[in-house]
Amino acid sequence: MSLFTRQAPVKFARSLSLIGVLATGLFSILSIYTLQSGIENGTKLVGIGWVAFVAMAAAIPLGRRSTHRRPHVLVWGYGVAAGAMITSATIFLIPQAVGQHPQWGGVGVGFGLLAGFASHTGGHWFAHAEWPVDRTVAELSVHALSAGAIIGIIYGNLPNLGILLGLSIVSHKAPAGYAAAGRLAATGRNVSIILLPATGVGIAAILSSIIALPVDTIVRATVFGFAAGVFLHVAMDFLPHCEIGSEIHTLLSASGDAHA
Repeated sequence: MSLFTRQAPVKFARSLSLIGVLATGLFSILSIYTLQSGIENGTKLVGIGWVAFVAMAAAIPLGRRSTHRRPHVLVWGYGVAAGAMITSATIFLIPQAVGQHPQWGGVGVGFGLLAGFASHTGGHWFAHAEWPVDRTVAELSVHALSAGAIIGIIYGNLPNLGILLGLSIVSHKAPAGYAAAGRLAATGRNVSIILLPATGVGIAAILSSIIALPVDTIVRATVFGFAAGVFLHVAMDFLPHCEIGSEIHTLLSASGDAHA
């Protein structure tokens, strides 16, 4: 039986996913190495990665117990996360991109938004395809790895950048973990597999931080703009979760609070 789809025993502590534990171990080793090797901005990347991990991991038991009986938590969680990401992109990333090169910074933002919408369209195909792994876990893992890679590249090339940007970017990990755990628990699947995507941001951020961008302002403007566009799309993608017809709206309708 696949590690991704194994049924969870009654006791959560006894049903830890092997692949989730291995991913956590790898992240721990990379974190220790990064801190000891003195990599530039390494402390910030490790801190951001562990905040993302703790936020998602802590939401697992909450989502497992609730099985989506408290949709208001998700509404607030997604709303706050979307606001934090939009604010961070407009305050930190877009000025960096435009400051490097106004035209190409804007082009980068546009390409980032297009890439986000393209990935969203591809996600619909992904949702209906047959895969050997759990779709929820796979989607979360891909998203975490891509976000972590962008965070690592940004912090690896902007040594003076504060930690607030990274924390804002990973602010959605708690509601995402809560929602995923509820879905997995509702179908009797092992919720501890969420430890895999929980480590994704940190692992990808540490590894991608070694990528040095050329000093060319056009390249840097395009990359920073692209990152801003991607995060803007992710933030906007959270908002439909709270609209009429969404999964959360359906849950609220069942309890008579659809317009709360």
